[in-house]
Amino acid sequence: MAPSATSADIQSPASITVKSPVIPESKDHATGLTKSASYPNPLTYSGTLDSYEFFDVTSVIGREFPKLQLTEILHDDDKIKDLAILVSQRGVVFFRNQDIGIEDQKVLGQKLGEFTGKPTTSKLHRHALSNSKRGIAVDEHGKLDDEVSVISSEVKDYAILKIIQVPEDAGGDTLWASGYEAFDRLSPTWQRFAENLTATHYQPNFNKVAAEHSLELIDADRGAPENTGLDFTASHPMVRTNPVTGWKSLFGTGHQVHAGWIDNVTETESEIIKAYFLKLIAENHDLQVRFRWTKNDVAIWDNRSVFHTATNDYEGKRQGNRVVSLGEKPFYDPASKSRREALGL
Repeated sequence: MAPSATSADIQSPASITVKSPVIPESKDHATGLTKSASYPNPLTYSGTLDSYEFFDVTSVIGREFPKLQLTEILHDDDKIKDLAILVSQRGVVFFRNQDIGIEDQKVLGQKLGEFTGKPTTSKLHRHALSNSKRGIAVDEHGKLDDEVSVISSEVKDYAILKIIQVPEDAGGDTLWASGYEAFDRLSPTWQRFAENLTATHYQPNFNKVAAEHSLELIDADRGAPENTGLDFTASHPMVRTNPVTGWKSLFGTGHQVHAGWIDNVTETESEIIKAYFLKLIAENHDLQVRFRWTKNDVAIWDNRSVFHTATNDYEGKRQGNRVVSLGEKPFYDPASKSRREALGL
């Protein structure tokens, strides 16, 4: 399971972001793996959203609030913080028929990160390719906005996503897969192996598409000081610790390393590792959740700990607006736990 060819930014923006200040790091010079010296205590959900109707979509991933309007809680800081924690725990949270507008969607995206302690230098993501230079309006007034990525079936191209137009025929579902559960599916030997790996994420399609269609890429000020340049490469831990939950997830896999590689191994070994981890995510349906969109539905997910992909099985037009709150530099903490271990499963 992987994002579409041009939808995954190499700096891995997260819809819900994390604990600040910047976490001290150390590097194992034998493996090149960056590890945090320590990380803040995981955040605790306080229960402020329990009064609203909800259900878990699967036992592993996904929660839906079928009646809650996000605009009702937008100015309640305790509820927004709890929402961020829930998203990080459940991976993705769904809301039906939302009246939230694009400006409030941006406010929500920023608050979700701020209330869970994201670095002060991390703002809303400005997509290198899917930005206002394509001339696609984010509302009925023709507004163009670099901080909003318009997902459109008419311009092939993460994360609060509101679908404002569903296909007239059928299809267009989105699937998410749990990186937490993917890590837990590994044997203890493979878990230890993965924890000592890094992967170089590489996204050549941005430059390719820009050249083919004479598009201008944003090469600076993409929402965080680290998110600059046009080479779109970054080396990250294969296993990432989510500071909000303190849980380990399989991270360096899927489309983000389709053109990239596993560091410090042979090319053949890299391809074998990549293929196995992708198979683990794509072929285990019980660690996935599938969402059938209706007009104005919203999904919020934590891009540090889930994978997602659209289902291209429709002919009609499909369009939505997504806002991404950038988080911390990916890190692995040896003291962190797996989801199953933390929950006593």
